Amino acid sequence: MNVMVSGVEYWFPVYEMFKQAAQSLGCKTAYTGTPEYDVTKQIASFDQILAKKPAGILVHPMNSDPFIEPINRAVASGVPVVTFAADSPNSKRVSYVTSDNDREGSYAADVIAKAMGGKGEYGVLENPGQDNHDRRVAAFVKRMGEKHPGIKLVARAASNQDPTKAYNAALSMAQANPNLGALFMPEANSALGAAQAAQELGGKIKVMNADVNGKILDMIKGGQVFGAINPNQGMQGYMGFMLLFMAAHPELIDPMNDYKRSGFNPMGVPFVDNGFAVVTKDNADDFYWDAYLKRRGTKGIKE
Repeated sequence: MNVMVSGVEYWFPVYEMFKQAAQSLGCKTAYTGTPEYDVTKQIASFDQILAKKPAGILVHPMNSDPFIEPINRAVASGVPVVTFAADSPNSKRVSYVTSDNDREGSYAADVIAKAMGGKGEYGVLENPGQDNHDRRVAAFVKRMGEKHPGIKLVARAASNQDPTKAYNAALSMAQANPNLGALFMPEANSALGAAQAAQELGGKIKVMNADVNGKILDMIKGGQVFGAINPNQGMQGYMGFMLLFMAAHPELIDPMNDYKRSGFNPMGVPFVDNGFAVVTKDNADDFYWDAYLKRRGTKGIKE
């Protein structure tokens, strides 16, 4: 399994179930990536794994297009690749597992719109270039425009997963738009800064994001963050491994199609939706990584 910003808590439950699926089939796994938010460095770490000739690679590509060549090179060498959470759709990856980012964005819009009573102003903080984040924001804005015309988009800024940028952007948005009632962002780090700004401005701005970590959960319970849309990370990892295993063992199935003539992997599944949850004060306790790991009695990414 290969990721960027490998210390981000989001990946840990993904790997936990990736690992469990592997163990059930007698396979070994490795958690790899780069600590930086740098696509060149992530590709270098991907290439380092590929050089070891693994049976398959589950990768979260930081950006879609830069990963086309590395993924295609892996597949050409006989190493199947499955993408998760973010995709490289123009590559030869055999499968893609994620929550439906369009549904996530749309659902978040409905939740915020209901809390705002169908009227008001909102802004968005973005991370342009990351496929799943772009989809969430686009779906959120589209849903607001189509279903909640009483709520207007008045500001948007690129925070790029940086809490400080998000904090400054939120303050600037509120200063320019005194009636700002909500902020949406497609990831968790920006919510840390946005929520701090919202509290300093009196706590009237509802902050909603996608993904959770311990800090975000604490802030949801404390009322600083309104709520979060969180993909089912465990199913993402479990199904990610199963898709890889199937792709690595195409001899297990002989379907009635043209896979031999076309060279298509008969075990390829284009897309699997791992689902998502809405995290609020009521259920936040169910999403803490440390409590989950303690309950399972495992060592997480260190195994």
